[in-house]
Amino acid sequence: MANFTEKAIKDTFMLLLNEKPLNKITVKDISVKCGINRNTFYYHFGGIPELLEEVLTEQAEQIVRTEEGASIYELIMYALDFAIENKTAVYHIFKSANREMFEIYLERISEKAITDLIDKKAVEYNTSENNKKAIVQYYKSLTMGVVIDWLLSGMQYELQDKFRIICYLFDGAMEEALRRG
Repeated sequence: MANFTEKAIKDTFMLLLNEKPLNKITVKDISVKCGINRNTFYYHFGGIPELLEEVLTEQAEQIVRTEEGASIYELIMYALDFAIENKTAVYHIFKSANREMFEIYLERISEKAITDLIDKKAVEYNTSENNKKAIVQYYKSLTMGVVIDWLLSGMQYELQDKFRIICYLFDGAMEEALRRG
């Protein structure tokens, strides 16, 4: 029952976050829409910030489970699915006082997904650990920079198209960096 209630609270929170800014969502809003009382909400979560952290952490954990043999483009697209499917919610989080939490989430999933990919691809090469870390930092920064630029622009362009172009233009660059390292 607890898992069902927690899932209902999280789903309702995301639904509301896709409708209005984070600072306009109250525990009462969630409770009423969920059909639970406030005490039930507080039994599961300490408040809205804790709920937000739980939702982002859960999404990050799902995203970092990468598939074997995925390309950098596939990994990035998989990692961005949540942001693209919940554009308004992500924008509301990004524009809120909890922006740092979102940036930590973005950094975490970017680093984990890219590290896993680099570790898999580096087996073919004799790349030093120091150079692998530098390559991860480069691709993590690239990914985060493009996503943050997209958010700062008010999501004025298609994020998938931007990453498709970047991945096309730099196809093979990761393998070349690993070879050099």
